[in-house]
Amino acid sequence: MTASALAWLERASLPVIRLSDPRVIRAALDGLCTRLDGSPAAANTITRKRAVFYGALGYAVELGLLAANPVSIVRWRAPRAATALSPATVASPAQVRVILAEIARIRPELAAFFGCLYYAALRPEEAVALRRDDLILPARGRATIVLTAACPRTGTAWTRTGTPFEPRGLKHRPDGAIRVVPIPPVLAGMLDQHLSAFGTAPDGRLFRGARGGMLSESVYGRSWHAARQAALGPGLAATALARRPCDLRHAALSLWLDASGDPAEVAARAGNSARVLHEVYLHCISGRDDAVSQRIETALNPGASVPQPSRCQKASGYTHRWYHPRPCPLFVRGFPETAHAGPTAAGSDRLATP
Repeated sequence: MTASALAWLERASLPVIRLSDPRVIRAALDGLCTRLDGSPAAANTITRKRAVFYGALGYAVELGLLAANPVSIVRWRAPRAATALSPATVASPAQVRVILAEIARIRPELAAFFGCLYYAALRPEEAVALRRDDLILPARGRATIVLTAACPRTGTAWTRTGTPFEPRGLKHRPDGAIRVVPIPPVLAGMLDQHLSAFGTAPDGRLFRGARGGMLSESVYGRSWHAARQAALGPGLAATALARRPCDLRHAALSLWLDASGDPAEVAARAGNSARVLHEVYLHCISGRDDAVSQRIETALNPGASVPQPSRCQKASGYTHRWYHPRPCPLFVRGFPETAHAGPTAAGSDRLATP
């Protein structure tokens, strides 16, 4: 089988020297934009495939088979992926509470897991790797989660453990980095209750599968969809609202930005950059559009809704301390009417025609 596959590749592949032709490279790049069934590929898929193609040609340059990477000389741009989060997926706190209550009814051992996704904005791969030692749950005061690792699900062929799961560092962080996430009392109570009722796995993990292994995406995914359907009803369940468990994290970060107005602190807790928060979540903040619209209307017609501040001066300054009169840069001062009366007007010597 391997020999026949390699033989087909040799027959179907072009000689490396042909890749120096920009027309060939452009045709290859255009081919990345189409799926096998002829439909357009997703923007993220195109970007990923282009990176692989560029890397392969870069390796050919290292071997001396090509003088330069031909992708760099072709003026071709991949479609941009939509990074902004759709507001239709963001659930309100009341909606999340209803779904979590249904989770607690049908799968109580997973209630704290989904609570971590919402109240601490953890990624699912971070929550499945959470251990008892990562929790700081004092009797009094604010509780904290100290994240040290994640355990994403990948193909068995790509892990060193021979299983679909492999412990790794935090996403987009160097090895050994940690992330400190203060958590609200409601999540601290859920974690306390989980530890009392279900304990931990032998290695200290809070959440585990039916046989004690890693909590798989299929297990918590089925539980989420069943609870969401029962809690929201068929009407809302048919929409994109909180369709995936990771939408809990999106709802949490939108809420944090709306409540705090501090992107830097929210980014530190979420493990993202402030730029990502601005591009993905900022437009999901509710209530800001009305405030901005009101300010625009006030600026267009300032005398209609906002009383003008007093311009009466006193010894310490103007009565309205925020009012600092200054000339409008677009105002052109006209000649005073007294300028036409004759040389007796003040400053008329400068206005007279020589």
